[in-house]
Amino acid sequence: GPAPTQSAAVYRTVDSSDGKNVSSLRFEKGFPVTELGTRELARNEKRTGTVITWLPDLEVFTDIAIPPEYFKDVMHRQAAVNFGVKFILRVEQTPGKFEETEFFYPGETGLAGYVGELTGGKSLTDPVILSMTDRGRDRDDMQDYDLEADISFCFTQVNGIQEYYHNSSWLEHGGSPDRAVRNAFLYSIDKMLRNGGKYNKTEAKITYNDIADSLVIVISSHSTSASYEN
Repeated sequence: GPAPTQSAAVYRTVDSSDGKNVSSLRFEKGFPVTELGTRELARNEKRTGTVITWLPDLEVFTDIAIPPEYFKDVMHRQAAVNFGVKFILRVEQTPGKFEETEFFYPGETGLAGYVGELTGGKSLTDPVILSMTDRGRDRDDMQDYDLEADISFCFTQVNGIQEYYHNSSWLEHGGSPDRAVRNAFLYSIDKMLRNGGKYNKTEAKITYNDIADSLVIVISSHSTSASYEN
């Protein structure tokens, strides 16, 4: 059947180039209306990548006037978790005139620049950068998959922020990364307090909420197989 984005569009055109050839296809109301066409790039054409053009369908959406702030927020987050890739948002404010906004985080510092930005310059510690790779499976009857994750965190004087992304998608409700952070930080900080004799006799054990109040952490993970348990 038709893919969701195609079904939600009056039309959708796809032009994809590998540097040698460009292939094109057009959909209307979710169904292809052209055959896949491929042509060789001319000598003066130097391009790779994919351009998708689509118009949301008012039979699917009640309102298609999406404010530019929404796109700015999405692209800001995408630039943060795909560091080293430049995102450019061009909004046509008047016919033929575009307002351009660039989003970019250098690959050398990864998520640390974004984490530092979230603290508003009021961090108590410098952002830590961690990277990991692993391989495993979610259940015995499932296939192994590769996983990689980039992690950056610091502690701040203002409200804590915890953001988690998987395969570039924002996990608004946290999911497995949130459970891992809760367990790891609570275990480590409680152990540090106990070993350092920091608890008073009448004090209860620290809770994750105590930690989350000043913890700013962003985790971006990618896997070759996405599931609800990654």
